[in-house]
Parts: sequence; structure tokens; C-alpha cells
Amino acid sequence: MLLSSMLMVGCGSETYEMAYSPNYPVSSYRMDSVEERGDTAIPFAKELCVADGDVSAGTDVDMSQAAAAALFSVNESGTIYAQNAHERLAPASLTKVMTALVALKYGSPDDLLTASANVKITEPGATLCGLKEGDKMTLTQALHVLLIQSSNDVAVLIAEGISGSEEAFCSLMNQEARALGATNCNFVNSHGLTAENHYVTAYDMYLIFNEALKYNLFSEIISTPSYTTVYKDSAGNDKELSVNSSNLYLQGQKDAPDTITVVGGKTGTTKAAKSCLILLSRSSSGGQYISVILGSETRDTLYDEMTDLLDEIKN
Repeated sequence: MLLSSMLMVGCGSETYEMAYSPNYPVSSYRMDSVEERGDTAIPFAKELCVADGDVSAGTDVDMSQAAAAALFSVNESGTIYAQNAHERLAPASLTKVMTALVALKYGSPDDLLTASANVKITEPGATLCGLKEGDKMTLTQALHVLLIQSSNDVAVLIAEGISGSEEAFCSLMNQEARALGATNCNFVNSHGLTAENHYVTAYDMYLIFNEALKYNLFSEIISTPSYTTVYKDSAGNDKELSVNSSNLYLQGQKDAPDTITVVGGKTGTTKAAKSCLILLSRSSSGGQYISVILGSETRDTLYDEMTDLLDEIKN
């Protein structure tokens, strides 16, 4: 068996046995019997990018203020840049990408969700849309508010609406992450507010985001700069809600390189996680790219670093 061929390729099956990691020994990879498919290893994911440690050759990127970063070519299944891509870090609201993925897989867009008393979040600085117990909105409405405004109370609404409790929903989040091969992450809540044992890696966020993009509704929402909807309060009265994207590229407050279009993405900010961002971008030649930065020191630094990273995309 050739070690190099195993570590640098990916597997094409939909359910993955384990994550790619440079720390796993060759014997960790699943082996099929000779009778089934011959004496060969089933590699991780042939259509996925692999980050074998840090990757920076041929790039000119300053990520000194970020804890981890990576840039992947979706079309070419290639890793252009990677720094600490397998380091476990707090994700903040990038968690909500996993929340949306599980909701889209296990729920239906027209599902009507009813808020419990648990939507009341008192953490200072937490982004909220103001849900109260008894309020009702559809899953489609909730996903828009979740991904555009990054509302934490609506994350609880979704989790309880899909699974009955946030604890049960988090079990699904971790189950689905493992199925994708994202086994260096662990979720204990649906919103990403700081909690013990809640972490991701930049590479696992790529795997999760890449999977979520397979849902048209997710792709549509993350590219939407603003959203207005009407939901019902506990008395059945209409309540109008307008939210704006927390993504400064979509708001026109930050500019990507001239040849790059930011399609959409998800932001995340907490004191523990600092500033985080994951994006889907498109080059002028039509190539698609996923970029992620975790733990940037400030929001301005985050966008400077992300623009610098996107500048490594060659048309």
C-alpha cells in the first residue's frame, strides 16, 4: 500500500468512515476485502480538497493575526493555502452553518416552528431578533434570520423545532459532522455562543460549508444582503422583521479583489473566537472557491486578511 497515494486523495462515497487527518496512521483507513473491491484503501473523498498540514507554496499571504485560515478550489479539488487548518478553535456563529445543514436535512421549508421560553438569551452582546415564547415562524423564515442576521434566539427555535431539544439537535449536528468526515469538531449548542467543548477546525468548516452548499435554499440565503418577513406572535398578530447581513462584502462595506465576486458566506464573532468568516467566492473565469479564517484579532483585520487570501485566486 502506498502511503502517499492515501494521504493525498479523497473518497467519493456519501457516508465517510472518518476524517482525513495527517495525524491518523495508515492503518486507520478502512480496508475492503479482496472479495469486495480488492486490497485497496477507500480514500477520504476524491471530490474534496485535502489539507496535508500547512500549505503556502507560491502564495504571498500575511495571516499573522489569524489563528487558522484556508483557501480551497472547489472545481479543482485543490488546497491553495492552509494555516493551522486542523487546529481546534472556537467557531462563534460559524456554528450556524451546521445548524442550517441539519435543519435542511431533517426539516421541511414550510415547517412551522413555535418558540419556547428557551429562546430568551441574556448573554451580553448576543445578536437577537427578539423572539418571545409562543412566537411562530416557518423554517424558511427562521433560516433566513439565522444566516443573514446571525440571530442566536432563532437558532434555539430551529434546534427545538427540529429535534425537540437543543441537546438532541446537537447530537444530530455531531452525527452529521462525523458522517462528512468532520471529526475534529464538536458542537454543544446551535448558535455558537462560547461554551466548553464547543470547537471546530478550519478544515472541518470547509467540509460542512461545502455540504451545505448542496442545498439551493442555503446558497440563496447566504448571498442575500437583507431580508424582511412577517411572522406571528403568541396571540396570532403579525410581526414584521427586517434583518441585514453581517457580511461586510455583501453590504458593500468591504471590497474583494477586482477579479473575485463574493457569492456569500457566514460571519462569527465572540470574545473567545474573535472574528471568523467563511465564504463562497467566484473568479471571473467561473471557478468557485471556499475560504475560511478563524480567530482573527479584529473585524477589520479579518476582512483585510480575507481579501489578501482571495487575492491568491488566479483566474
